[in-house]
Amino acid sequence: MDSPTANLDHIGGKSRRVLNRLVTIFRNRVELLMVEVQEEREKLVRVVLLALGAAVFGLLAGIALTVTIVIVFWEPSPITALLVLTVLYAGCGVGLYVALSRLQRDWQTLPGTIEQLQKDCECLEQNLE
Repeated sequence: MDSPTANLDHIGGKSRRVLNRLVTIFRNRVELLMVEVQEEREKLVRVVLLALGAAVFGLLAGIALTVTIVIVFWEPSPITALLVLTVLYAGCGVGLYVALSRLQRDWQTLPGTIEQLQKDCECLEQNLE
């Protein structure tokens, strides 16, 4: 028969291996999280800069278009020209707001890390049962 110390050594060895595996898994997940955070930060900076550039040049184009339309239609009906422009700009603003709301609703932060952590939890639950 096995001696009690042999059983304890066997259990201790298995416990160390399980603990080493858990530490390795944790370290890998932290590294994955750090990589994804860096990627998200770079993507966010790029998006913000592109959005600012598009906004600035869109604003300049809108001002130029507004001045042109007002000058062209000043004689026949200046109020109608300004009202048409107001409706056009309001429609564009509402469309952009809807697109932004849809983007925020579908946004997922760190999907790879969350998926891996869920898989790890499922694996641990199966192995601990």
